[in-house]
Amino acid sequence: MDDQKKKRHQKHPNQTLPTDGVEERAIPEEKKVESAQEDDLGALKKKLEAKGKEAEENYERMLRVAADFDNFKKRAAREKEELIKYGNEDLIKAILPFLDNLEKAVDHSETTQGVQSLVEGVKLTIQQLLQALNKFGLSPVESLGKPFDPAFHEAMMVVQTDQHEPNQVVEEFRRGYLLNDRLIRPATVSVSKPLDKEAQTTS
Repeated sequence: MDDQKKKRHQKHPNQTLPTDGVEERAIPEEKKVESAQEDDLGALKKKLEAKGKEAEENYERMLRVAADFDNFKKRAAREKEELIKYGNEDLIKAILPFLDNLEKAVDHSETTQGVQSLVEGVKLTIQQLLQALNKFGLSPVESLGKPFDPAFHEAMMVVQTDQHEPNQVVEEFRRGYLLNDRLIRPATVSVSKPLDKEAQTTS
């Protein structure tokens, strides 16, 4: 009988004894799967956030590119308009000396007898040439009898006179011209100024 009690209380070779009174339990397989899924979900959220940030940066970059392209189109349109508007400037500058010579010929012929027909012909030529150039935007600067304006006139000399108001254009040596309201050559003129007090008392 004692031998049987000893056998019942004898430790089985494969039996595990509890440690500190706490029974050791194995982690269920379902818990491991849930933990792995949570890790995967966290990784996916981080990737999604990174992709969202990248998409936002790409969108902002696209807006900047679109704005730059729009500015480029506007600038190109302005440059094209300027080219069309002032593209004939060099040609017209080259023609202006012919106008100068014709005008000088008219001025000289008016002081010579027997050349009235020449004068009329030259005057008509000048008028026709100006009309043709006017179609391209050329127009003369009005000077004689006008107040001196340094934006349109270049003073070659100053004339003391009591026949004109002070600072007035009294003579035009070379006509000035505008191309589509832009000055391409100022008029060279003489400008009036009041007589000195000595000249006034002498007269």
